[in-house]
Amino acid sequence: MADYVQLPPWNKPFNEQLAFFKQKLNLPSERWDDIMHAAHDKAFMVAGAQNADLLADLHAAVSKAIDQGLGLDAFRKDFKALVAKHGWSGWTGEDSKAGVAWRTKVIYQTNMSTSYAAGRWQQLNDPDLLKATPYWRYKHSDSVLTPRPLHVSWDGLTLPHDHAFWTTHFPPNGWGCHCRVTPVNKAEFMQAVTAGRGPANAPALGNTQGIDTGFAYAPGANVDLSLRQVVQDKLITYPPAISKALTYDVNRRINAHEEIPNYVRHAIEDKAIKDPLWLGFVENDAEVSEIVGQDVNGYLVTLPPDTARHVENSHGYDGGDQRPPQPEDFNHLIQVLNDADDLRQGESSRHGQATVVARKSIGGEMFRAVFEVLPGKKNRALALLSFLIKQGKGGG
Repeated sequence: MADYVQLPPWNKPFNEQLAFFKQKLNLPSERWDDIMHAAHDKAFMVAGAQNADLLADLHAAVSKAIDQGLGLDAFRKDFKALVAKHGWSGWTGEDSKAGVAWRTKVIYQTNMSTSYAAGRWQQLNDPDLLKATPYWRYKHSDSVLTPRPLHVSWDGLTLPHDHAFWTTHFPPNGWGCHCRVTPVNKAEFMQAVTAGRGPANAPALGNTQGIDTGFAYAPGANVDLSLRQVVQDKLITYPPAISKALTYDVNRRINAHEEIPNYVRHAIEDKAIKDPLWLGFVENDAEVSEIVGQDVNGYLVTLPPDTARHVENSHGYDGGDQRPPQPEDFNHLIQVLNDADDLRQGESSRHGQATVVARKSIGGEMFRAVFEVLPGKKNRALALLSFLIKQGKGGG
């Protein structure tokens, strides 16, 4: 790992950086590599931190550091207070002053640098900016005392903004990496090509030599990925509480891989299908927990096959503005729940469980979904009970 003279200008936060960090979900973990690559755009983790309240407070502490431009010393004070508050022990580095200093520096620098990079990614991809400066230049930091040779070799490399190089080499490219990217115009790009710093000099596609494990991705480029997708792509390895739910305890009953529309079609056609489909996680768990009167943190969202058949048989045209949901409409269910326009408690299900009613306007239509809360160690999920669509923005 390289040594450094000074930290980057993280005391000057900007809106895109803070927005990126705040949208992350808190995910428990055992090891630093439980979450990899693009999954970091969706998830906040601190290796070994599995308590939900601890994670939420650590997330808030880093968010505060970004928002207020706080330095490492201020973050260390917050970290120390949170560890004491939650009684967190057994974490790597806690046994010595040097270990604590190292661990807090890693947490601080990694989150600061990746959120900074993600904010820059959004800025650099602004359509108006791309019209003027459609090329990007890799810049190595002069503040590094013991620079990585390959990072130095990329200094000045100038490529089109959509070149495959940036999907893996957009900095930071390792622990403590302070490299950055700047936009340039066509004239500057042509000068770089003439100087031997253009596309012909970029590393071969797929060559990630010189990039630390877990850093071969572009921070901020994957914020639109669904959490379901990053799990399917095996970018998150869950700690026991969740991995068991997805594998041993629940995976025998939950399909986590099939495309949602295909599953709906199969469930309607084949009544022998009994396994529900996993749609994702309850991401607005605090709001849902308050509505239903029980903690749903970490709960899955599932689509039982019986519900797919029920929707097909009972929620078609009603002679008014209601239309039958199509298999592709079920793709919106996780959005309807996690980003609802209106969320409220429903009547108890026939099983006596609490329900939550979610409504969201999508494409000028009102999507309404009812989910049943399934508590317990094995079933922990919000399972879809009913789903209907009103054309126009009506719907009860």
